Amino acid sequence: MTSFLRRRARHLLAPIAGAAYLVLWIVAEAGRGELTGHVLVVAAFAAAIGLAEWMPATSLGLVVVVPSLQALHLLARPRDTTWPEYLAIAVVVGLVGAGRSGLLRWLAVPALGVASAAAAWAMVVPTADDQDTWGSWTGSMGGTRSDLVLVTLAIAGASCVAWAVGVAIGAAWRIGLARVRVVEAERATEVTASELRAEQDRARIARDVHDSLAHSLAVVVSQAQGAAALSGPDGPAATALRDIAAVSRDALGDVRSLVERIQGTGPEVSRGLADVPELVEDMRDLGMDASVTQHGEPGPTGPAVDGAAHRIVQESLTNVLKHQGRTATAQVTLDWRGPGLGLVVTSRGGSPLVELDGAGSGVAGMRERARLAGGWLRAGAGDDPQEWVVTAWLPTGPVGTAVLP
Repeated sequence: MTSFLRRRARHLLAPIAGAAYLVLWIVAEAGRGELTGHVLVVAAFAAAIGLAEWMPATSLGLVVVVPSLQALHLLARPRDTTWPEYLAIAVVVGLVGAGRSGLLRWLAVPALGVASAAAAWAMVVPTADDQDTWGSWTGSMGGTRSDLVLVTLAIAGASCVAWAVGVAIGAAWRIGLARVRVVEAERATEVTASELRAEQDRARIARDVHDSLAHSLAVVVSQAQGAAALSGPDGPAATALRDIAAVSRDALGDVRSLVERIQGTGPEVSRGLADVPELVEDMRDLGMDASVTQHGEPGPTGPAVDGAAHRIVQESLTNVLKHQGRTATAQVTLDWRGPGLGLVVTSRGGSPLVELDGAGSGVAGMRERARLAGGWLRAGAGDDPQEWVVTAWLPTGPVGTAVLP
């Protein structure tokens, strides 16, 4: 829940900044009588700021297009009190720089250069009909060309600083979040290891019960049925032996049912396949190129399969983050087209967050979970040296209980 609220609060930062930008300009210009001609310009810049997190490409386009249209006199040009509206360029490139899209982060640099040049042109270059420009506001005697270069460099410099700050903040946030995720994953791994040890103990007890008590009850049933056949169809001895056989058969059925319950994961599983997209989204928030693909129509799964599939995906993505880094790519594939659920997690990366200090227990834990659900799991290197592939198969059906060994 904390991670969900933190992610949503980050997404709301840009819309709040855009709304604040619009309100401040309305308040600042309300008494000057110059707001009417700049309503569209200010609204466009406010929209660019508000969409910087959700639609960064659109935001960059707006901060380039609006000054360009002003330079072409298709939109109201800035005045001596409204030219600070170009602060929106710095705000947008800063927000885009802090975003998780690496391509758009670098595209913001040429975008801010073009936007700065267009904004400077709109501010500095006069026309025959409009001499109200930067030179008349500041009393500059350097000439239009000198003022154009100076203003372009000033806007571009301020925007570059904002972009660099945004990149630094975004990188620090992602690194911090990655560390938190690793710590949480290690704690979850410890809990999972404890759960697996308990499940292994239950499985061992179940095998012991099956090998001893179930076998003994089967012998009792066989002997009672044989003795009842030898003693004849009537008589108290035959009736007693048939009762013994019937009770033993019922007890044998109860023992088998109990063994199945012990080797399962219980009647309820708190997390399942429905939560896999959230796991993938968490990895994307860290900067990882993660995605999930589904083939075929989902079939019915029991709690054992549902819980095992979720834990396998969770542990696989955690291993990708730890051993291949935040810049890794991960593809989760769910294939329902066979007799069960095929699950493949393919990852590529070479920037581990933690150094390997041993074989670890992650793959062994996933393999044990798959086995307890009645399936199997394989993990190993792929065709590429930096590729790792986890492949699992889990049975599907209305029951979803574990298969006895």
